[in-house]
Amino acid sequence: MPYIKVMAQFVHPATEDITLSGILEALADPLRLKIIQSLMDEDGCMSCCQASPCPKIPKSTLSHHFRVLREAGLIRTSKKGVEHQNTLRIEDLNKAFPGLLKTILKFAD
Repeated sequence: MPYIKVMAQFVHPATEDITLSGILEALADPLRLKIIQSLMDEDGCMSCCQASPCPKIPKSTLSHHFRVLREAGLIRTSKKGVEHQNTLRIEDLNKAFPGLLKTILKFAD
């Protein structure tokens, strides 16, 4: 029987399923907060490595942080070639919690 590799699907909650507690829990980690700040500063799409604040973080740890951000509804991840591209779900977040992310990032420094 031939080996078939199944690609994992990314979990992206619907806008109405994004919760305040999920956002705050995800952003409680300083590294994840810095990742979100990087995505906000770039105003576009970034790979996991580009958005990482520390280049020496093991890929497995980085994957975990991006999964937490994705499952909280903060980012949307898509696969482009061999890279995972991440975008901030700013419109969805502002729809659910107007101005919350901008306020959190303003006081995070």
